[in-house]
Amino acid sequence: MKIIETERLILRWLVPDDSAFILELLNDPTWIRFIGDRGVRTLEDARNYILTGPMDMYSRLGFGLYLTELKDGRIPIGICGLIKRDSLEDVDLGFAFLSKFQSKGYGYEAASATMAYGKEQLGLKRIVAITSKDNDNSSKLLEKVGMKFEQTIKFHPDNEELKLFIAEF
Repeated sequence: MKIIETERLILRWLVPDDSAFILELLNDPTWIRFIGDRGVRTLEDARNYILTGPMDMYSRLGFGLYLTELKDGRIPIGICGLIKRDSLEDVDLGFAFLSKFQSKGYGYEAASATMAYGKEQLGLKRIVAITSKDNDNSSKLLEKVGMKFEQTIKFHPDNEELKLFIAEF
């Protein structure tokens, strides 16, 4: 199901047939460095990630992380969407793109459209985002889409500190 369309991108629900792409994305060096190793090593692992993550969230909340693909050729390049984590009070903007598609404006295009979707279609009054303290590119992107750094947070005492950004409408 297509959710958002921009000038160059389509954001749609992830489905089990996207397993090969998810396997590639979750093992991309930038994913592992800034988001973490999810232990997804096989197509079956990727399928389970889709079923128990994004697809479960779609059925429970009506939104989640969306496959982001180029309109031209329908080439999957990343994921972008809204997440409701147990550890955060607010809905969270999340995104990740394959290394070869970074620094081309796709992240900004997808994230700004997702923010507008959250505000206009879902009626959200506040959206947050988290990023690793050393992920400067994501921090810059969050500021570019109108979010402001609020504070550093830890989900658990033994976890790394994360930067929390907010946008209020």
